[in-house]
Amino acid sequence: MQNSSGNHSGRSVVRRISLALAISGAALLSGCATSYVDTATKEIPAASMKKPEQPRPVQLAFEFQSKGAPNARATNFLKEDVTKQVAESGLFSKVTTEPTPGASLLSVTLNNIPLTDDAASKGFVTGLTFGLAGSAVSDGYVCTVSYLPAGQSAAIVKTARHAIHTTVGNANPPPGAVKSESIAAAVHQMTRDVLSNALKELSDDASFH
Repeated sequence: MQNSSGNHSGRSVVRRISLALAISGAALLSGCATSYVDTATKEIPAASMKKPEQPRPVQLAFEFQSKGAPNARATNFLKEDVTKQVAESGLFSKVTTEPTPGASLLSVTLNNIPLTDDAASKGFVTGLTFGLAGSAVSDGYVCTVSYLPAGQSAAIVKTARHAIHTTVGNANPPPGAVKSESIAAAVHQMTRDVLSNALKELSDDASFH
């Protein structure tokens, strides 16, 4: 008989996977689902980002969105990851999620947009493949980073895009994508990849320095 601790651990895993399904847009899928992270967008190491000579403190505001609408559960699921990654980027002297006198403001949004095979979505991310055989879903993600320096009124805005593909049953895996051990792992990897690209774009902007 499983003890209460084991039951609690099992329920926690189920909750995490269920949330990851909701984040990935694959909540309606049934059967054996396999997730793949698209490789058109790859993680950029912090060492490759151009650091300011005098880094400034920043207040971080993060929000996950589903088709433009706030998704509180997904925001909470990824908030720690995003905060840690921004802090480890080396672009700021201090990262806080609370109002801080004299700090600049960094707003990060990650918007989940289910992709279809219409004309608009075909150009969404280079490397995506539509019309996959079998049952498959592709989800696009747009990461927007908006940096507002302290005392200024004009923000620096950068965006990056990514995608997760999910197949069910015997559907062929999409070309140009890497299989993840779980849907949750795919979501975490996608977030690291796309945020690193947006931060790199920010670090390359002369107005940031």
